Amino acid sequence: MIITVTLNAAIDKSLSVPNFRLGRRHRTVEQTTMAGGKGVNVARALKTLGQPVIATGFAGGPTGTRIVDQLTEESILNDFVRIREESRTNTAVYDPTNGEQTEINERGPAVSAKEVELFRDKLLYLSRGADIVVIAGSLPRGVDTDVYAGFIQELRKMGVLTVVDTDGEPLRHAVRAGPDVISPNVPEAEELVGHEFNDDEDRLIAVGEMSELGAREAIMTLDDGCVACVKADGHASRFRVSVPRREAVAAVGAGDAFLAGYVAARYEGKSPADCLAYGVACGAESTQRLGAGLVDPREADKLLADVEVHEVSTADVS
Repeated sequence: MIITVTLNAAIDKSLSVPNFRLGRRHRTVEQTTMAGGKGVNVARALKTLGQPVIATGFAGGPTGTRIVDQLTEESILNDFVRIREESRTNTAVYDPTNGEQTEINERGPAVSAKEVELFRDKLLYLSRGADIVVIAGSLPRGVDTDVYAGFIQELRKMGVLTVVDTDGEPLRHAVRAGPDVISPNVPEAEELVGHEFNDDEDRLIAVGEMSELGAREAIMTLDDGCVACVKADGHASRFRVSVPRREAVAAVGAGDAFLAGYVAARYEGKSPADCLAYGVACGAESTQRLGAGLVDPREADKLLADVEVHEVSTADVS
């Protein structure tokens, strides 16, 4: 079983608006509204990919009820902790004429220490039967930035593989707790290691740096694939994985689809190279759809033939 954690779940609106301009009135040509937040998006994609998954997190007010109801309608198993304040709504506007997208994400509800403790108990209960826990997304207001680190420490004691996709201080604390996998994008990775990257060589060095900070494996997602550092048997292998660029319908949630593909392959016991390749195929396929966490497994399988995996170097890891 795979568990996904979304502490800042949302209702996500994705709008396709040609020739979008600030300060002007527009009409959408396409739109979707669905339960969202990074962990929820990962759960949706995992469900589509045929993997057993339970989505959990916080849900509050009528918006929280709508999140749970939509997941139930999609036949995604879920078990959320109800909170007093209202869950958030996010809006993404995609302009198909130039490929640009604008995202407006609400801060989310304030969550009390008692509500956090209730969630911790639920997570540990659900994780008794789990092989992998994916912890993803931002934190609601009032939640300590080291909360993910605490979850990771508890889950490691239970022998559960932990995957983290967040940013800023929550990511910094989480890495120190020793997660099995982290998966930041380029800006998130630059913030974590403290410097910018100019090219693939810089990025390949950076995933090694992120791994040295505490994560067993570090994956940096890119527009055309990923770079990764994977540790095994006292050694670190670095990979550059790429796929030919495609004209996107919308790129919102491509990183979530990547992570779902990677986790799905990992759950099936595939090799690191195959896990990364499948993640890249799923991420690329998802850009053809308006809405996060939407992926067609058959199209992703076809894209695998175009994914190139290059093992860049192997070095001893202290």
